[in-house]
Amino acid sequence: MTIFGTIRAPRELIFGAGQREALGKVAAKLGRRALVVTDERLAGDADFRRMVAQLEAAGLSVRVDGSTLPDVPVETAIASAAAARDFAPDLVIGVGGGSCLDMAKCVAVLLSYGGTPQDYYGEFMVPGPVIPLIAVPTTAGTGSEVTPVAVLSDSERQLKVGISSPYIIPTVSICDPDLTLTCPPSLTAIAGADALTHAIEAFTAIRRDPVPGLSQERVFVGKNATSDHFALTAIGHLWEGLETACTDGSNAEARAKVMLGATMAGLAFGVAGTAAAHAIQYPVGALTHTAHGAGVACLMPYVMAWNAPRIEPELDRIAAMTGHERGAAVIPAISALFGRIGIPRTLRDLGLPEERIDWVAEQSSGIARLIQNNPRPLPPEDMRRLVGAAFHGELTVLEAY
Repeated sequence: MTIFGTIRAPRELIFGAGQREALGKVAAKLGRRALVVTDERLAGDADFRRMVAQLEAAGLSVRVDGSTLPDVPVETAIASAAAARDFAPDLVIGVGGGSCLDMAKCVAVLLSYGGTPQDYYGEFMVPGPVIPLIAVPTTAGTGSEVTPVAVLSDSERQLKVGISSPYIIPTVSICDPDLTLTCPPSLTAIAGADALTHAIEAFTAIRRDPVPGLSQERVFVGKNATSDHFALTAIGHLWEGLETACTDGSNAEARAKVMLGATMAGLAFGVAGTAAAHAIQYPVGALTHTAHGAGVACLMPYVMAWNAPRIEPELDRIAAMTGHERGAAVIPAISALFGRIGIPRTLRDLGLPEERIDWVAEQSSGIARLIQNNPRPLPPEDMRRLVGAAFHGELTVLEAY
């Protein structure tokens, strides 16, 4: 096999407890007028106010935009960019969970090139570099601090949509796990399960023929030598730290492992991409209005069971990383971990009406960029079978196909 690898990442990634104190020095090298994008709750947080004071002490003019909403409705990004134009920022800083970071990315695009988010949906639609971006995550899950993706919710399409471009990878990311110490158990579980799903889907994605120029034609190229390294390492960190972080939120070591795992998972799927669990979650999330992380994690064991005949070597490597003797033990172990931290076991538990199974299967099959990344084909009849099994909790049924 020809060794092929590619990674896209921030110009600088700073990780460690207390590293948020470097924000002022970092920002002063990138701009003079900083728009800080966050949400209403964080805007009043003491840690956040200290970060703003750091920026001001470093000589920057600062405006705080606390308008981020969950899942970033398209209209809010448009309004945020419009409100910032009179301030003329030359630097955008996102502080918060994945929605805050995605909002910051989208605002940076709109400030740089105008238009609306709809102009940039899909891959490689951002025409060039955006104004410098700094990402400071306060949750450990989406990996948005290192990825080329901003996810928004579009009420007209009734689905989440994405802007995918290497140009929106943050210039600098500061990942301080101490910022996650106050994250409640339920959010810790959902975010961490999201990260573990990112890592597993990146590690088990399809491997494409590495023709020259592949990484210039696709944002998500499939699994490769370098993404595999980050994905497998992420799985190890998350396996070791996630359950403890959920049951003992004050455990700084567990928090650090989960945040490092989430960031590494972001580095992995930022080039390898995700697959069927994410494809199915999009319509499920639209119907149930449940958290993205809960949905993809609920689906992950079923997708792994479907893919098992094509991912046996990967399952064996995950087994070695997580302390299991053989790959066959991995899927039930992942399912059990998710159950212990409170992830719903079935799509029924997520609130999906049984009569919408066919609709979900149809919509999922239409998300070609994700289905094509799945290691085992999912024609419509098999997608219906997979969604039905995930609804009824029939994990072992999938092993027969």
